Order: sequence, then C-alpha cells, then structure tokens
Amino acid sequence: MTADALSLTFAALADPTRRAILARLSLGQATVTELAKPFKMSGPGVTKHLKVLERAGLIVRGREAQWRPSRLDARPLKDAAAWLDHYRQFWEASFDRLEDYLNEVQMKGGKGGRTKRR
Repeated sequence: MTADALSLTFAALADPTRRAILARLSLGQATVTELAKPFKMSGPGVTKHLKVLERAGLIVRGREAQWRPSRLDARPLKDAAAWLDHYRQFWEASFDRLEDYLNEVQMKGGKGGRTKRR
C-alpha cells in the first residue's frame, strides 16, 4: 500500500460517522437511505461520507435499477492494520523492557521492593 493510500484510509477513518457506516456495512450491503437512518443527517450528507469512503477504497458502490447499494471492501483496513502492527510490536517490546526493569528494581529493593523517600 502506498503512503497516499494509507493516508486516504486513515483520513476516512478519522470521522466517527464514517466508522459507523463501515460498521453497518460489515453486516452487509445497504442503500443510502438505510445508512442514513441512525444519523440525524440528510441523504446527501451520507452520500458525502460515502464518497470519502469510496475514494479511500473502503467501500464499493453498485447500481441496481434506481438503487446504489454500498458494500464494504476491507482490503485497505488490512493494510492499515499491518502498518499499526509495527507500532504494536514497539509498545509490546517497551512494556517487556519496563517489566524487566521493575522486576530488577524489586529484587534489589528487598521484600517490599520500595524504599521510603525522606
């Protein structure tokens, strides 16, 4: 995934309405009217969010007669998760080092593991 595609994915995910739309679409395809129901938002307002999601490659919009159902395309989410996984590993290693350090301090400090400050 290119940096620009990743930026588009994270920019699309930055909005809670768009995340809610993706959650709804994870259950199956839906029309604009169906997607607008839980929000205090007009159909055109939802359509603007759908265009952002479509530009990021997170949804695909079809055409069935007068309907334009949208469905989730989760491939960009997999790429975003892979990018985030690098930082998850960084934090896990940092916590492991912190745990080792705290165990070492506790061993040096005796039974209580803490020394009193004056």
